[in-house]
Amino acid sequence: MDSDSPVNRALGLAEEAAFDFALGDEAAALAKLTSAVALDANCFEAWLAKAEVHFALHQYDEALAAGEHAHGLRPKDIHIHTSLSRIWMERGDKTKAEFHGAQARILGWGDQLKEPEGKLPGEIA
Repeated sequence: MDSDSPVNRALGLAEEAAFDFALGDEAAALAKLTSAVALDANCFEAWLAKAEVHFALHQYDEALAAGEHAHGLRPKDIHIHTSLSRIWMERGDKTKAEFHGAQARILGWGDQLKEPEGKLPGEIA
């Protein structure tokens, strides 16, 4: 794949945005994430990050919109279910929050079952 392709540029912007966010520059992070999803509307990482930045800024409508878009791209991703659970809880919908929390736990258990016995999830063999 071309390193200058829209897909790769979008991923690069998402990575830069994560760094900006970690440094506390939410405005720069959101600007880069907006550019990333404009380049590649299917960039899951950018949509997930956009949901998290909006959530941190207490912009729950925007967080939900980005989170729902990310969920549409990867409905079986543990991270988006965790994010959506937190967003729905802040919006006051405990039922939807619990649903996504349960989905995240189920996906987590599935990951644990895939790991060799005695090995912790994420641990390098």
